[in-house]
Amino acid sequence: MADQKAPQMHATLGLTGLTSNAMALIAPGAFLWLTFYIQATEGTTSPSMWCGIVLALLLCLATAVAYAEISRLYPGTGSSYYYAEQALLSKDKAFKYARVAKFIVGWGSHLYYWVYPGVMVATTGIFVGYVVGFLYPTLMSGSNPGPVFMALVAIVFSFFVAWIASKGAGTSTAVNLAINVVQISALILFSVLAIGYRTNHPAGAPAFQYDAQTLATYTYQFQTAKDGTTLRDSSGVPLALQDAAGKAVPFTIDYPEKDASGNFLSHGSASSVLSLHKFSFVFIQATVAILILVGFESVTSMGAEAKNPTKHIPIAVIASLLIQGVACYLIEYFAANYFLNSGYTMQSAAGSAAPIGDMMIIVGDGLLGHGNGKYFMLAEALTVFLALIGTTLSCMNTGARVTYAMGKDDEAPEHFGILHAKSLSPRRAIWTLAAISAFIGVVATTLVFADGSAPTDATIAALPHGIFSSFGYSSHDAMAALPNSLLAITLTSNFGTFILYALSCLLCIVAYHKRSDYSMVKHLLIPGFGLLANLACMAAYLVVPFLGYGTWKEPYLALGISALWGIYGGIYFLRSSKSKGKAVLLSYRS
Repeated sequence: MADQKAPQMHATLGLTGLTSNAMALIAPGAFLWLTFYIQATEGTTSPSMWCGIVLALLLCLATAVAYAEISRLYPGTGSSYYYAEQALLSKDKAFKYARVAKFIVGWGSHLYYWVYPGVMVATTGIFVGYVVGFLYPTLMSGSNPGPVFMALVAIVFSFFVAWIASKGAGTSTAVNLAINVVQISALILFSVLAIGYRTNHPAGAPAFQYDAQTLATYTYQFQTAKDGTTLRDSSGVPLALQDAAGKAVPFTIDYPEKDASGNFLSHGSASSVLSLHKFSFVFIQATVAILILVGFESVTSMGAEAKNPTKHIPIAVIASLLIQGVACYLIEYFAANYFLNSGYTMQSAAGSAAPIGDMMIIVGDGLLGHGNGKYFMLAEALTVFLALIGTTLSCMNTGARVTYAMGKDDEAPEHFGILHAKSLSPRRAIWTLAAISAFIGVVATTLVFADGSAPTDATIAALPHGIFSSFGYSSHDAMAALPNSLLAITLTSNFGTFILYALSCLLCIVAYHKRSDYSMVKHLLIPGFGLLANLACMAAYLVVPFLGYGTWKEPYLALGISALWGIYGGIYFLRSSKSKGKAVLLSYRS
C-alpha cells in the first residue's frame, strides 16, 4: 500500500472551478473542429448529424443524473472506481464483490481516460498541419498534412499538456476557466456568421466556391476534365470556366441534396438540418457524437480537491453538460450544417482535414471581403488550439486521478498512488499518461486519410514532396482499403465511454436500492434509460456494418482493441491478487 503519511490532496476548488474543469473537457471549439470531419465521413448518415447530437445529449444527460446522484453519497477521488466499491460495500449480500466491481470499473474506465487524450493530441496534430499548410502551402498541404509532421506535433503536445497538469489542480483550473470564455465566444461568432452567410445567399445568388488544394475561395466556376478533376494553371490555381465570349462564368450558389451517385451534399432548408431523416442514421451519428459530450463526469474524480463536494459536484456535472451541450453544440452544429452549399458540400467536408476551418475562410471572405477570410480563420484557429489544450488537460487530470486512486488502493502499480510533495498532483500517473497519449496520437495520425477519406490519386500527386508532407501517402485504392486510424481510435475511446457510463448508471441503481431517500425517477428510470442507451450504442458496433452504413474495419478494430484490454485486465487482476495474497471476493466489510 502507498504510504498514508504521504502528501494528500487539498480542498481548494469551488463550484466555478469544478464546473470549469468539466466544461473544458466538453470543449465545443475543439470538438466542432474535430468531429464534424469524423461525422461527415460516416457516409449516408451525415444528414442526421444534428439529431445524432440530440440523441447523444439525452444519453449523456441520463448518465449525468446518475453521476450527480451517486456523487452525493460518496464524494472522493477516483470517480466511478471509488463509487463501485462504496456502492457494493453498502449492501449486506453484495459487499463481497466490491473489490471485483471496483477493478472492473477502474480498468474499463482506462479504455476511455487513457485513449481519449490520445485522440485529442492526434487531433492537434491534424489541426496544426492544416494551419501550417495554409500558411506555407509549398511545404505542406493543409487539406492533407503529412503523417510524420502530425505525429511529431502529437508527441510534443502530449508532453506539453502533461507539464501543465503536473503543476497541480489550481493551475489547471485557471487555464481551463480562461479557455472556456475565449472558445465559447469565438464559436458563437462563427455560428452567427455561418447562418448569416446562408440567409444572405439564396439559391442562384453569386457566392464563393471553395478549392481544397489552394485553401481559397473563387467567384467563378472551375474548368474540369472529363473525369471531373479541376484544371489548374502552373501555380495550382483553378482555371475559370469561360462562356462563349471568353469571360469567366460566375459561380452561383445552390443547395442540392445529393449528387448523381447519391452522396449527400447539403440541406435544402433549416428544417432538413433538424429532421431525423432515418432513425438508424441518427443512431449511428450518436455513436460518434458521444465523443463531443463526454467529460461532464470528470469533476467526480476531484472530490478530494472540492471544498463542498456533496453540494457542488452534482451541480457541476449537470451544469457543464447543459452549457456546452445545449447552449453551444446544438447551435454550432446547426449553423455548420445549414451553411453547406454547392460551393462547399458535405463531401467537401469529408475530404478535408479541417472542414470548419474551410467554412471559416468562406464566411470570413463574405464578411471581410474576398481574400481576407484567412485572417478570420487564423484568429478562430487560435481559440481552437486553446480549446484543445483545455480538453486534453482536463482529461489527463481525470485519467491520472483514477490511476492514482487505483495505485493508492494497490490495484495498480503502487508508484501511481504517490503525490508530488509540492504540487500535490499524481505526477507519475500524469507522465505515464503523457507517454501513452503520445503513442496513441502517433498511431491515430498514421492513416487518418484512409478508408472513406482516402484522397484521390491526383490529390496525392499534387502534395508537396518531403518526409514531413508526402511520406505515408501511397495511392487512393491502397489507402481506401485500410482502416481510418483516427476513426478507429475514436471509436475505441467511445466504446470505453459506453462501458464506463453503463456501469456508472448501474452503480447508481445499486447504490440507492432500498435506501430511505430512494426515488424511482432519479434512481431507477433515468439511470435505467442511460444503462440501456449505452448498451445499445455498444451493440451498434456489431450491427451497423452489416446494415450497409460505413465499413466494418473501424468498429471491429475498436472492439478488438477493447477485448484485448479486457482480457489483459483479467489476467493482471488474478495474477496481482495471487502475488499479493489478496482475496478476489471479500469475506467481510472493510
